[in-house]
Amino acid sequence: MTDKKILQTSELAGAPVKRPGGPTRRILVVDDEPDIRRLNAEVLKDSGYVVDAVEDGIAGWQALHAVRHAPESYALLITDHDMPGLSGLALVKKLRAAHMTLPVIMATGTLPTEDLFTRYPWLQPAATLVKPYSIEQLLETVEIVLRATDGNRLEISPPSNRPSAGGLRL
Repeated sequence: MTDKKILQTSELAGAPVKRPGGPTRRILVVDDEPDIRRLNAEVLKDSGYVVDAVEDGIAGWQALHAVRHAPESYALLITDHDMPGLSGLALVKKLRAAHMTLPVIMATGTLPTEDLFTRYPWLQPAATLVKPYSIEQLLETVEIVLRATDGNRLEISPPSNRPSAGGLRL
């Protein structure tokens, strides 16, 4: 098993910023497209989050497993689906099989709708973003999901019950 480098946004642009009114939240971004991974990480970091970014599902699983019981564990996973090695769906399956309740945003151009909502409904992400999405959509989705999970009150509904708004499904 090859150790893959976890890119921390502090390597990109200085130290993380504390969010006003609360502790800094840690987010893991998993995407095989370097430009999207870097942009998402920088935008989230600039918004006050601590962000780790990795290039595929295997590296994502290693990062999740490494901090599973640490005090600085992740508050959110943002993952692409169509990646080499371990897809986003397979990553979420491993996450749930390990009884990790981390909320997931599936940010992808190839949403596995049948698998998520028919074959494996327990794997449903907290939200989905369909590429291409805007920076505003990313930040709004992150805020909504984190706010919903603050009190462990995350409710997941299939997208057929709620309309899509610019790629966002809650």
